[in-house]
Formats: sequence, structure tokens, C-alpha cells
Amino acid sequence: LRGRPRLVGRPHGRPTLLEKIPHAVGAALSGLKAGLDKTAYRTTFATVPEGLGLTSLAFADGTAMPARFTADGAGASPPLAWTGLPPGTVRVALLCEDAGSPTPNPLVHLIAWNPDSGAPLAEGAASQAESALDLGKNSFLKPGWLPPDPPTGHGPHAYLFQAYALDRALDLPEHPGRGALLEAMAGRVLAKGCLIGTY
Repeated sequence: LRGRPRLVGRPHGRPTLLEKIPHAVGAALSGLKAGLDKTAYRTTFATVPEGLGLTSLAFADGTAMPARFTADGAGASPPLAWTGLPPGTVRVALLCEDAGSPTPNPLVHLIAWNPDSGAPLAEGAASQAESALDLGKNSFLKPGWLPPDPPTGHGPHAYLFQAYALDRALDLPEHPGRGALLEAMAGRVLAKGCLIGTY
């Protein structure tokens, strides 16, 4: 497992991390997880007040995501909706990180910023090639939704979907990474909310 993870193709064309890793190796790494405490929600924006409700029509908080949102299915991005935006909210930023990843830091599965603050995200909206959303780069350095594909035997992963209410629209280059997004959001977040899906 030394060096960079090998990106290989799945039959549906999406890359996967450490494809065909032996079950025994995944099980041996089961205690190695980035952890929720390394997500942006609990580090960069730890002091931001919670107040947003973030939900999905596809799964409840803390429950398993249907396979159609993963690399074992169609790989569509899940539908998301948010409520409780505080006064002064201009835009919403969305971030999804895999806290169960056997890496020093959580893998980024979704960055989306400047969606209409009042409109929910439809299923597949962040995985469409011609998405109307402003999408950042996931951990595979591609814009859009990175379908979950945890190593076999590693156990369930917790995917932390995060919503942030912003007091202005963000001015970012096309397809920014996590660092650029968090830097642009600094001092602009009015409230936050999260939804955890497992797989």
C-alpha cells in the first residue's frame, strides 16, 4: 500500500481506490480511519453555530446510503435539501467528506458552492457531466460527485455531508479544491448543518 493509490476503471467508467484490495488487508486496516474530528465541520468551522437542517429523501441521518449512490451502483449523487437558513444568507456551500477513509485526512467526495440557497439538490445533480452547479474537485481531482467505494473488509464508512449558509456568493476559480473552498468561506459562514450517510 505504499505510494499513491492506484486509480483504475470500473465497468461503468468511474475510477476506484485500491481496487481488488484483499479482504484481509481491508480488515487489517479497519482500525485506521481519518475520523470525523478531521472533517471541516469539526476543524475549520468547529465554532460556527449549528442551525441548518440537512436531509435527503434517499436515506436518514446515520443510516446506510442506497447502493445506487456508490461505485457499486449507478454512482449518482444523492438528493439533498436544507432548511433553517438564517437571515442574511445569500448562498449555500456543500461539502462531503469520508471520515472512514484509511488515510491521514478524510477523502473529499463532493464540493458544490453557490447553488440557489432555497432550492434542493436533485438526485444526480452533482454527477451530471453538464451540471448547472459550481463544482469543485474531489479527492480524485475531478469535479463532481465521487461515488463511495470503501476497501473490502474495512467496515462501514461515515460520509459527512455538510451544508454551510454563506453571507455572500463565493468568487472562486473553476473547480477549486478543498483548501481553496475553505479559504474563501473563512469569515463568511453564518450557520452549518450535517447529514451522515454510511456505506
